Amino acid sequence: MSERRACRLAGISRSVKRYRHKGRNDKELRKRMQELAQEHPRYGHPMLHAILRKEGLVLNRKRSYRIYREEGLSVRRKKRGKIRRDRVAMPVPSCAGERWSMDFVWDQLACGRRFKVLNVIDEYTRECVVQVADTSIGGKRVARALSASERTLPKSIVCDNGTEFTSKAMFDWAKENKVSLSFIRPGKPVDNAFVESFNGKFREGCLDQHWFANLKEANRLIESWRVHYNTERPHSSLGYMPPAAFAEKAA
Repeated sequence: MSERRACRLAGISRSVKRYRHKGRNDKELRKRMQELAQEHPRYGHPMLHAILRKEGLVLNRKRSYRIYREEGLSVRRKKRGKIRRDRVAMPVPSCAGERWSMDFVWDQLACGRRFKVLNVIDEYTRECVVQVADTSIGGKRVARALSASERTLPKSIVCDNGTEFTSKAMFDWAKENKVSLSFIRPGKPVDNAFVESFNGKFREGCLDQHWFANLKEANRLIESWRVHYNTERPHSSLGYMPPAAFAEKAA
């Protein structure tokens, strides 16, 4: 029986019968995904997909996820006990520079000496506007760091009730610069959720990935990570846009 007649009887077109599957070449995509996973070990599939899509290597999320699983790049996360609490919607500022939030993160050097990092972020754009690492950061140092920022100071800054933020130096600085210090409820870090979320990303992406030999090296690596976070790292709450690109678009 001829091919034409057989296809007519089977109810399929001849082009379907002659079709031969062409395997998709994922070699370049696999290599780049492995490089990104090696460079950023705490990035999961959504982050990697956003970067690869920006680079034009992939569009289909299912394709990147298939390769992600085949390469065994899943990120292990710590299991945490469930805590029941009322869901309270955090007020979101309406424009860049309206409200900042700040907090400290602790770590230690290779010699065992502890140091802390002051993190200050813009709650609207999620940009890290100030980041200072030192063995001792008091109220005067916090005020100097905020004044040295190249950004226009916000109307208010959210912070906890630590002695650095409740010091006389900070109150004098806030009064002089007409900035309102908004203190959270004692023992309620959820009131400062934006910077707490940033602290987690900072610890996973930077502090947990390095063993700092000295404070100079710590400041250098932390500043490098801050630039990467602001300009390159996709942010899920910003539609997987880097904070700097979101700020430029929103301006």
